[in-house]
Amino acid sequence: MPVKKGLLVVLSGPSGAGKGTVVKKILEIDKSIKLSISATTREKRENEVEGENYYFYKEKDFLDLAKDGDFFEYAKYCNNFYGTPKKPIEKWLNEGFDVLLEIEVKGAKQIKEKCKDCVCIFLLPPSLEELYNRLKSRGTESPESIKVRIKRAKEELGESDFYDYLVINDDVSACASDVLAIIRSQKLKFSKMKNYFLEGGFF
Repeated sequence: MPVKKGLLVVLSGPSGAGKGTVVKKILEIDKSIKLSISATTREKRENEVEGENYYFYKEKDFLDLAKDGDFFEYAKYCNNFYGTPKKPIEKWLNEGFDVLLEIEVKGAKQIKEKCKDCVCIFLLPPSLEELYNRLKSRGTESPESIKVRIKRAKEELGESDFYDYLVINDDVSACASDVLAIIRSQKLKFSKMKNYFLEGGFF
């Protein structure tokens, strides 16, 4: 039986929507899903680990990699660059693993243009007020930074209509279950199963 190509799942949402927490929960539930680690030029936060949360680069080094075509996509967000390393994703997908990619809206649009059959999910906070409270409670953002992120969140909400699904993160476990349900349903679509059976000699 042939190996089914994995599913690329793009997860986006405004800063403070709880993407990282939801992703962690998803990986706890389904350990077969691979998480793409993004590269960034922003400063490493105190609780973050190099190569686990992000690959941290100086801006010049990041742009050199981008010029060499080493990123699936990259974009500037809140004065910092973020990018998706290309090789690990292609390897995992070809091996049949589903890959979860946590990126912002501009990057998600680039991915969608290059990978038409990827699934794009936009994670929403329960409200903008709750988003503000989450950002403030981090203790890592200045008042000016919070204002920038809230402004950007409103812009992102206005661009969210190109996503395939919108999921509200009011409860982490429920939100993770919703995302996993989306992944399962996408993998059972007729178009994907038909190709699988064709390759296996069923038709």
